[in-house]
Amino acid sequence: MLKLSTKGRYGTRLMVNLARHHKEGREAIILKSVAEEEAISIRYLEQIIIPLKINKLVKSIRGAGGGYSLGRAPETIKLCDILQALEGSCSLVECVEDESVCDKVLLCGTHEIWKGATELLKNYFEGITLADVLETQEKKQAASRRKTKAK
Repeated sequence: MLKLSTKGRYGTRLMVNLARHHKEGREAIILKSVAEEEAISIRYLEQIIIPLKINKLVKSIRGAGGGYSLGRAPETIKLCDILQALEGSCSLVECVEDESVCDKVLLCGTHEIWKGATELLKNYFEGITLADVLETQEKKQAASRRKTKAK
């Protein structure tokens, strides 16, 4: 079955963390803080941040008070942008992106199925922004706090 790698999942959590700090008005945050808050290895975050920087989804700020921040507003960063940077193509199979990799594309009955499923997946991830993910997380955390208080 199709699964995101830890790189994609942890990278998305890193981006949501940066979005939360952005919303709080913090200029930048060091990766060590993100690692502690998200319970992710600092070494792994150091690897994950590279493709996010290359794709201008995050920027680094040097000096005192430096660290990392979002490359642009969370409302403009789509989940598809993050996953593309970290995982590569969202295609289920290679021939959907590049039909020249398979000489059976014109005769293959499953090609159209993979193509349609890939489009559904891409459209879904294109329709979700980093701000949407942050909002969902905040709602879940608020509900959890209310549940805890009710006990």
